[in-house]
Amino acid sequence: MPFNSIFGWLMQKRVHQIELFKKYPIEVQQEIFSKLLYNGKYTDYGQLNGFNKVDSIRDFQTQVPLQTYDEVKPWVDRLLRGEKALLWPTDTKMFAKSSGTTSDRSKYIPVTRESIEDCHQKGGKDLLALYYNQNPEGKLYSYKHLVVGGSCKSLTTDSDVVTGDLSALIMKTMPWWAEIKRTPTKETALMDEWEEKIARMAIEASQEDVGLIVGVPSWTLVLMRRILEITGANYIDEIWPNVECFMHGGVSFLPYKDQFKALIQKKEMRFMESYNASEGFFGIQDVLGKDDLLLMLDYGIFYEFIPIEHFKGVESNYVVNLSDVEVGKTYAMVISTNGGLWRYIVGDTVEFTEKYPFRFRINGRTKSFMNAFGEELIVDNADRAVQAACSQTNALLRDYSACPIYMENSKKGGHEWLFEFDREPDSIEKFAEILDNHLRLINSDYDAKRSKDLAVLAPKLTVLPIGTFEAWLKAKGKLGGQHKVPRLNNDRKILEQIMQEIRL
Repeated sequence: MPFNSIFGWLMQKRVHQIELFKKYPIEVQQEIFSKLLYNGKYTDYGQLNGFNKVDSIRDFQTQVPLQTYDEVKPWVDRLLRGEKALLWPTDTKMFAKSSGTTSDRSKYIPVTRESIEDCHQKGGKDLLALYYNQNPEGKLYSYKHLVVGGSCKSLTTDSDVVTGDLSALIMKTMPWWAEIKRTPTKETALMDEWEEKIARMAIEASQEDVGLIVGVPSWTLVLMRRILEITGANYIDEIWPNVECFMHGGVSFLPYKDQFKALIQKKEMRFMESYNASEGFFGIQDVLGKDDLLLMLDYGIFYEFIPIEHFKGVESNYVVNLSDVEVGKTYAMVISTNGGLWRYIVGDTVEFTEKYPFRFRINGRTKSFMNAFGEELIVDNADRAVQAACSQTNALLRDYSACPIYMENSKKGGHEWLFEFDREPDSIEKFAEILDNHLRLINSDYDAKRSKDLAVLAPKLTVLPIGTFEAWLKAKGKLGGQHKVPRLNNDRKILEQIMQEIRL
């Protein structure tokens, strides 16, 4: 029996387990909670917060405070110095380095053996399992898997502590059955210098027969363009005729979908989304063609949710459990994990599309929005409006970012948008009009403020030279990996930094 057929058969066994937590989600979450609490009792953090006196989820929520990275950082600093059993009973030797999208400061998210094996790697296997479940004729394991990941390194030359992008940590610990199919070589994949890394990846990958592509959409596009450049091909499927799926995450796929379809002509090409953050693997698109994700409930993560109207950071005092979420409402996600994070506010906001099974969409971040005038514009609104404007003006987008134009004296305020295009709109004026109208259509608060230019003027658009966002990321030390351009900002700091790149 061919290896691809054996692999597909093995994946079906996991699908049965997924069906189980879809059928009994609350019971599975209770079991996860009990296991986490048991392990937490043997940590300094658990002893400090009285885990041995917790008898229920309600007790847990009463006794254990909400946290952001600022509260976790002192514990992480001690772990980096070699202390043990602080947040999780087993040794913590890996840390996912993340600068996020709204902060210049690096974050080091602890990654334990349990979280890498039972969460992140399990999520990778489930991506394949759910793909094969929907596509029994799939042949992913007959061809190479191109993985566009980040880099990692030892903390010091004499240390066994490793820090780096989550994707690189996963690659460093990848099981043999995944490693034998991966391209490029591990040496190339884990390189620090992103520009040289892209060049080497393009050469190596262009010589392989790739069936699966995995990566963040923005940086995968950079690699694909380089491959077309060095091969002289017009389309990616000329180089990889057997490519059948792109598994993506990290940013919304909506603004990039048309670009991928322009570079890959195969009508049967499939796109599959996942939600794998440094803090945990949370969701997988289990029904291709739908834009929501299945909440993965048996990865060693216990979930809580803060309704966005009650969100006050760590001071939030209204938290609901999974059983009490409502479809269509926006929540800030709170997690306790087998990586040693306890009641940790991830920073992303989600909206449930259905319950039993629990499916959701990522619709923004608790710090990535525009609300200078009461318009409450979130990233999901922006992505959908930008995609509509691109589609109707024949534009191909590279990246975008937006921020407020503050009211000054008697002048009204508005929004300023920076765009980088691979192919500019037929009419930038028409693009701006569609963007504005679509935002008004999907966001009633924005529509009210835009009515008769009452409080917010029409959007101001600036088209940037190609490479501007990349130059800004490079100047901030965020080039490559899982770093991305912040979509929405509630102040003008990042916009001014980006515009400075043009003036240099």
